[in-house]
Amino acid sequence: MRLPNATSLTTRFKRAALAFDAWVNAGLYDSGRSAGETYERFQERMNVFAVRGWKRGVLDLTSEAMTLGTGGAVLMLALAQSAFNQTSDNWLKTQDLAVTFLDRYGAEVGRRGIKHDDSLKLDDFPDIMIKALVSTEDRRFYEHWGIDPIGTARALVSNSRGGGNTQGGSSITQQLAKNLFLTNERSLERKINEAFLALWLESHLTKNEILKLYLDRAYMGGGTFGAVAAADYYFGKPLKDISLAEAAMLAGLFKAPTKYAPHVNLPAARARAVDVLHNMVEAGFVTEGQIQTALRNPATPVTRTRDITADYYLDWAFGEIKGMADAGRFRSDRVLTVKTPLDLTIQKRADEVVQNTLRRYGDQYDVDEAAMVILDPDGALRAMVGGADYGESQFNRATDALRQPGSSFKPYVYAAGLASGLYRPDTRVVDRPVCLGDWCPQNYGRSFSGPTNLTVAVAKSINTIPIQISIAIGKGMGIKGDFAAATAGRVKIVETAHRMGITTPLPTNSVSLPIGSAEVNVIDQAAAYAVFANGGRKAKPYAAMEVKNSSGEVIYRHADEAVEQVLSTQVVADMNYMLTKVVEEGTGKRAQLEGIKVAGKSGTTNAYRDAWFVAYTGNYVGSVWFGNDDHTSTNKMTGGSLPAMAWHDVMEIAHQGIELKPMPGLKEVGRAVAQTPTAAPINPAASAAGKLSRRSFEVIGGVNGLFRTVEASGASPRAAGNVADGTRPAFGRIATP
Repeated sequence: MRLPNATSLTTRFKRAALAFDAWVNAGLYDSGRSAGETYERFQERMNVFAVRGWKRGVLDLTSEAMTLGTGGAVLMLALAQSAFNQTSDNWLKTQDLAVTFLDRYGAEVGRRGIKHDDSLKLDDFPDIMIKALVSTEDRRFYEHWGIDPIGTARALVSNSRGGGNTQGGSSITQQLAKNLFLTNERSLERKINEAFLALWLESHLTKNEILKLYLDRAYMGGGTFGAVAAADYYFGKPLKDISLAEAAMLAGLFKAPTKYAPHVNLPAARARAVDVLHNMVEAGFVTEGQIQTALRNPATPVTRTRDITADYYLDWAFGEIKGMADAGRFRSDRVLTVKTPLDLTIQKRADEVVQNTLRRYGDQYDVDEAAMVILDPDGALRAMVGGADYGESQFNRATDALRQPGSSFKPYVYAAGLASGLYRPDTRVVDRPVCLGDWCPQNYGRSFSGPTNLTVAVAKSINTIPIQISIAIGKGMGIKGDFAAATAGRVKIVETAHRMGITTPLPTNSVSLPIGSAEVNVIDQAAAYAVFANGGRKAKPYAAMEVKNSSGEVIYRHADEAVEQVLSTQVVADMNYMLTKVVEEGTGKRAQLEGIKVAGKSGTTNAYRDAWFVAYTGNYVGSVWFGNDDHTSTNKMTGGSLPAMAWHDVMEIAHQGIELKPMPGLKEVGRAVAQTPTAAPINPAASAAGKLSRRSFEVIGGVNGLFRTVEASGASPRAAGNVADGTRPAFGRIATP
């Protein structure tokens, strides 16, 4: 058999390939021609819809608007998620938690929840009350959809012109959204959430339901919530019986209840009421003639002394109770009575000291705000001040504001160093330049002390030593190189701080963390320092000692909670020894209490933005912060100045008439401080008994019933001059950061 010639096979293969190529080319050509013809026919048909001239411009604008609108809708939906996450199908039902709060002696101190008097139906509200409110707070309430662009624009124009009174741009619905779901934090996020929640409320409730909720839930000053309770508190009568002048005065309270509270500042309250009356005329609700009687005969509140209120305290306590209820700790019970550790004597003193200090020295130091928390060493919340004026701002700076602690963070570093076994209070260290990368910390006086011991380093608040401790902790773990060792050391420091009670995130990658660059809050600082005061046990702050349901059955006791040991007794004893030297010889001298051991630490941040003093005795722990909401600098205010003074002036009263407890690890307690002539007895019964301590009355209180505590105004803050830098004298003391 004869095989085919190889040449013929090659020729046939080439011909086949050429034929395939021709077929592909022809196919592509035919497809292209067909597609072209199809496109031409499409163009001919689409020409029918062609638009030219002005119609083309309208169409283009419409198309662009639809594109931008779609993008905007997607963006708005994304922004709305944060707000809508705070609502639920039973959002209104969650507000029905009714809590009555008692102080540590069993006396009622306030209520929170639905038990704010909302018994009056909207139809029974006096017409003048509703008109006074709407004309002043939201004149277009029944016309807008939750947000009033016209009213907002009018407020912006009015405020830009200046003058005595400024106008708010928030509608009643927006204000209700804030009251129900949000805090008073001044942030863009809160305003965005407020706007979306206002729209959400408008879609779920009628206008009258929104108005009724606002009238029942708004804070009206004097510890009262709602117009019904305010009418009884200020005028001693039911809301339905108030006069036009009284309605105007009540309506003036909604935006600034403390500023215009008639029992606090009657002239300001009456001036505000005049503005409300004129607003009613401008809105067309009344005539000039109808308001003349009210102008000639302004409202006069009933005689009432200023009650002690603990609104920041009760707000935080209510939040704690809501969290426990949501977690099922109280089963299905919704009407609760909560006994708190609140001490009205200490609370009143804390309020007075904060207000008096800011009033006397606020301008001198360019400082507007302060916060304070007083705890028992086990975490029981004795007193809380969340700001300068609750009526002006209900934002709680003691619990919700995050600020840099400065040197008041250093005890966590020293505690971690002691726990590592590398240091003791008498360990010799060298204050010298130290750098991590290109960052080199400086001391307050821009100098170095050379060889010293750990106790002196704490007392002088040296910055380089905590950095060296972080490096040493890391190297003790086998890490080589200063930078890597410091990072590992910071991890241990953060673990120590979190175990002790700091709840905020602390960045371990921040080289300046050991000297206080991470943000914390006031109540966490108090809780963490309480570990030193109680022998090393974790002290989570609490405001619920005991909870009873509506039947009087005890359904919760804090005493049943487990306690965790977070520091060894040796570390606690060493820290207490070192921190007492801060008060005796270092930056905290103004906090010294006669005859009582005090341990603590001051803190001052860069540019003097924040000033702290956190300290404790065997009986109490106190954390104090002074600063400004907008983070602006103060006028060289240090933690050893106003914060230490405020701590001293509160604790001086708090320690009178009580059994002094030793500080763990220190034998010396100190003698009881003699009661000063300016301070009234802690309890009326105490004066009669003569020799009983406050602790005795806490025991007797459970048998004898309710004790009311009264306390006369104590000594005012000491005379002040300019706080000096370094170790130069000021106020007769030594001022250091």
